[in-house]
Amino acid sequence: MSDYPLISWTEAGEIRSARWRSEAGNPPPKNVTVADDRIPADVAYKLICEGTGLLWRGDYQNARQLLQALARRIDKKSDRKSSKAADKAAADKAAGKTSKTVAPTTTPAITITQAFHQHRQAQAQRARILGMLLLPMEADYSVPLRRAPDLAQACTEVYGPGEEASVVSMRELLGLVGAHEWRKKGVPIPALGGSIHPYYGVFSPVRGEYVDLIAQAVLPTVDLAFDIGTGTGVLAALLAKRGVKRIVATDQSERALDCAAANLKRLGVNKQVELMSADLFPAGRAPLVVCNPPWVPAKPSSAIEAAVYDPDSRMLRGFIEGLSEHLTPGGEGWLIMSDFAEHLGLRARGEIQAMIDKAGLQVVGKTDIKPRHPRSSDAEDPLSAARMKEVTSLWKLKVKKA
Repeated sequence: MSDYPLISWTEAGEIRSARWRSEAGNPPPKNVTVADDRIPADVAYKLICEGTGLLWRGDYQNARQLLQALARRIDKKSDRKSSKAADKAAADKAAGKTSKTVAPTTTPAITITQAFHQHRQAQAQRARILGMLLLPMEADYSVPLRRAPDLAQACTEVYGPGEEASVVSMRELLGLVGAHEWRKKGVPIPALGGSIHPYYGVFSPVRGEYVDLIAQAVLPTVDLAFDIGTGTGVLAALLAKRGVKRIVATDQSERALDCAAANLKRLGVNKQVELMSADLFPAGRAPLVVCNPPWVPAKPSSAIEAAVYDPDSRMLRGFIEGLSEHLTPGGEGWLIMSDFAEHLGLRARGEIQAMIDKAGLQVVGKTDIKPRHPRSSDAEDPLSAARMKEVTSLWKLKVKKA
């Protein structure tokens, strides 16, 4: 753990320190104070907002309750801001109607793109505040607090074997526990006749529409396929279940490759799939190349978000621009892509088609499907206007004939 930064604090008149763990790569708080069950939630919230991390020495379950109390205060503050903005807009509108001498000063409605950036900023601020409640952890991953559960297995799955004492954000630790439960339980995939068990930091296939697109597409008779950015291995497994004799599946994340290996073995198709660490394509060509890249051209703030956010559409562009060099004559490239970014104003409509044309490719088929995940129909979601219009598509691409 020598590569992990140190976090220091004063306790019982002594300066103490431990290694700081953060899978998201967040720096340790510069100021840390010890806190326990006696601290009021309002005081804790004020300290955290001022930049002070709270190293918890009280009851573990009380720390969870404090985290929930902090979340409520963040939400309440956000609600007050929204209410003030609405009140001001209403007042401006009323003034414009009743006064002939005072010009109305209405607040301009924000665009969906602005709403997206505000939403991301709010999420980042929320994560920063909630990430300032800290827990001590021994070298064996035990938490030396009253009523603390056994978290050793969840921590070992993510951090590896324990080495020395450390300090970790309680919010991150709860994320590890949640991921551990998903890993045990798995996500049922009807098209596979089994479940996919995602690892921490590897995107879970809970949005089943892209799996359905591959499951229902007319599959050309091929003995070899490439799966670019395999993640949990769900699409590679599906291709194997559908009869493709050999699949080469790539990913840059070692954790994703480990996750895919476990899933493929559990589903009994590991002998058909070769896993490879690669940035996009493996060497050679295949008659079928499949890719489900991140669909929003923005910067991810954590490892798990890399499956959703793709800065400058790097992976999307890389797949389209490199596809012709990795298809056998007459082969097909399957691109699974959501148009969510277009509805957010982050990608121009027609931009993907322009990329395809520029790369010397042609669209030989396109199938659309509407998302079914809960947020797609949640009117309270700040991005609901875009989510309700979203469509996920399977683009079938071929190299243009000379």
